[in-house]
Amino acid sequence: MASNKNQHFVPRCHLRPFTKGEEDAAICVFNLDRQKVIESAPVKNQCSGDYFYGKNELLEQAIQSLETAYGHVIKEIRTPRYALAEGHKTILRRFWLFQYMRTEAASRRSVEMAAELDKTVGIDDVAFRFDIKLAVQVAMRTYADAMDAISDLKVCLLRNRTSVPFITSDDPAVQTNRWYMDDRRTFGRSFGCQASGMLAILPLTPWVLCLAYDGDVYSIQHQGGWVDVRYDNDVRLINQHQLLNCFANVFLHDAAGADEVRSSFKTAKPHRLETRHSLNIAIFDRKEGEYSRYRVVSPDEARSHNDALLHSQVHFPVPTAWPALLRWRDRGSVYTNGTGIKYVRKACAQSMSSRRAFWREAAR
Repeated sequence: MASNKNQHFVPRCHLRPFTKGEEDAAICVFNLDRQKVIESAPVKNQCSGDYFYGKNELLEQAIQSLETAYGHVIKEIRTPRYALAEGHKTILRRFWLFQYMRTEAASRRSVEMAAELDKTVGIDDVAFRFDIKLAVQVAMRTYADAMDAISDLKVCLLRNRTSVPFITSDDPAVQTNRWYMDDRRTFGRSFGCQASGMLAILPLTPWVLCLAYDGDVYSIQHQGGWVDVRYDNDVRLINQHQLLNCFANVFLHDAAGADEVRSSFKTAKPHRLETRHSLNIAIFDRKEGEYSRYRVVSPDEARSHNDALLHSQVHFPVPTAWPALLRWRDRGSVYTNGTGIKYVRKACAQSMSSRRAFWREAAR
């Protein structure tokens, strides 16, 4: 049985730099629904639940091992004249993915998706029913298979030189994709961790943020892995991703920044999504040579057909703008094989097993 009953889905090693005086005791919380600031909320009660990962001691030990490695990296990053090391890039990428998959918000999305499937298809089987804890445990088992999918992303650290601090949240590991949201070839399409143009955002402290990105699509000028952010608006646009993606709360290191967060939330609120997924159903329509064609129908019409395809589409909020430091790479590249896989990064294309070969296209 797990030795720790109160298990955090956003670990205290991540929240600690945002706590008051970095003492790991109290933290300033901004609740989105009430738009209320709690100046000194106990950290031990934030982003946690009883046996959130279940009672598997081996799983708990594996989680603690990764969190310990992450904590060590944060400590090293804050030493004078630090240059980003390759081994630390790997830990930051893996911690981002692990954090992205394990939060309550991510698990709620899985639960809601399963409930929508039950409602649409009419499956009445307990085997298809998720609760949040089960969704978390499934995500943890998936993590080991998924972590290599982002090993090709470039990593840099943003050093905040402005007066506006970075914020974090109850769902701090953000996946977004400027290229997918901008390019006409991918209009209306969702994307995953293998997609061309992926961006992974994780605040580390109020003054340091980790950004992983597709180096074939974007160009970010850095030195020793560091990028100096000197414009307040760039920090606001980066913070906006926390406001767009979080479940209920954002965390700031000082209540003095509450007015800044409240103003930023007013801008971001119209862009938050009410639902993060949709379920599409297509039934068999006709044969064309060796291919079968399907057409999208309503759930009611689908119930009278035995041959149907289900497609679950994940939706991502679109920010109001992008920070100036994120530039397009000259002669950038994306890869496709013309199927529903759409556009993926070169490393992912090379590792995929597909009957159709991938080819390169210009990103812009």
